[in-house]
Amino acid sequence: MVAPAPAPLQPEEARRLRAAQRVAQVLIDAGHEVVIAGGWVRDRQLGRPMGDIDLASSASPEQVVALFPRCVEVGAAFGVIKVLEGDDIFDVARFRRDEGVADGRHPERVLPATLQDDVQRRDFTINGLVQDPFTHEIRDMVGGLDDLRARQVRAIGDPSERFREDALRLLRGVRFAVTLDFEIEAVTWSAMCEAASSLATLSGERVRDELRKMLLAPKRRRALELLDRSGMLEVILPEVAAMHGVEQPPEFHPEGDVWIHTLLVVEALPESVSFELALGAVLHDVGKPPTFVRAPDRIRFDGHVELGAEMSEAIAKRLRLSRAETRRVVALVRDHLLFMNVNEMRPSRLRRLLAEDHFDELLTLYQADCAGCHGDTAALPRIRAMQQELAEQAALPEALLNGGDVLAAGVAPGARVGQLLRAAYDLQLEGEFTDKSSALAWLQAQLTQG
Repeated sequence: MVAPAPAPLQPEEARRLRAAQRVAQVLIDAGHEVVIAGGWVRDRQLGRPMGDIDLASSASPEQVVALFPRCVEVGAAFGVIKVLEGDDIFDVARFRRDEGVADGRHPERVLPATLQDDVQRRDFTINGLVQDPFTHEIRDMVGGLDDLRARQVRAIGDPSERFREDALRLLRGVRFAVTLDFEIEAVTWSAMCEAASSLATLSGERVRDELRKMLLAPKRRRALELLDRSGMLEVILPEVAAMHGVEQPPEFHPEGDVWIHTLLVVEALPESVSFELALGAVLHDVGKPPTFVRAPDRIRFDGHVELGAEMSEAIAKRLRLSRAETRRVVALVRDHLLFMNVNEMRPSRLRRLLAEDHFDELLTLYQADCAGCHGDTAALPRIRAMQQELAEQAALPEALLNGGDVLAAGVAPGARVGQLLRAAYDLQLEGEFTDKSSALAWLQAQLTQG
């Protein structure tokens, strides 16, 4: 099936296309067939922003390397060469067919093939469209255009076989359904559910990358629901799947169990958030299932915040998040209940909280958390007032006392040094002393009292 090109490209998209055409022309001049393949073609048909342009060609990796002076052979074993054209990088993949399944990710053998064979090995019909780089005509050999019009995700050929070839396609199917707002075709969905357990073979990095794309999408709640209904959530985030059926005190959580609450919190987040905030929202009550106790007075989750922070750190490590990402996610989970007691919080503690680099996201999580249950945001007036007050003041002042002062006063190195410094800084922020001498006098008084 051939379809005409949609609306004209934006300037940056047109510039990238011209660069891709220069690469394509070199291949054509050398006698090779070449097309634009994959997501760029799909997204152009949908009128969505387009990213990288990938080229598929009849040229072998060796022939591509011989034609282009600037290239990187990162995927040569699978027929892929990265070609550098100006400031752009294009994947040039050989038409291929795969034989066998070596490890649930890679084929046993990669063989040269026709364009028709190459398209048939791809995952979903909407990703099986190819386009002529110059005439812009689309060749559809798998019914991808019909599925774009029907707004559905459908596997190419036998879906069970596609998922045996690479289990990551299960997560990709959910991701496309969420980011494109498509439905998953019934036979494809059934095969995804049957293959859910195969996700256990994937590395943390591959799972993380797909989760990131899902949770950054505005319909991130639907991503969680699809993962849950298919059985995938139990495999990749069993700690979150465990939230099902965990009751909560109805006076604080009239919405229902921890799972329903978490879905509502995730849904209440702004459309555009960081991955850390989205994941922090998913995990903010992850410590509740293992701490659930039905006490005589009410349901309790004693220690769930502290345990949740530990569990979140372990999950972040399993997903191979960076250290900075892990710290941010753990901080959001650890601190998400702080605003409950903000009206009783010492001014110094609140000032320090407002100065934390994760404060803005913590406040967003607090508002989403409240929206997902009782809706009471009673802490906001005091927070807003303190924010206004701080905006009219300078940043937090430098501490009058430092570790050297405490050690010089005769305190042995250890935990007490930090305790004294924190106490002194809190009093400084509250105006108890405003110069070095009065701070030192306070320190001597503390030591004299023992």
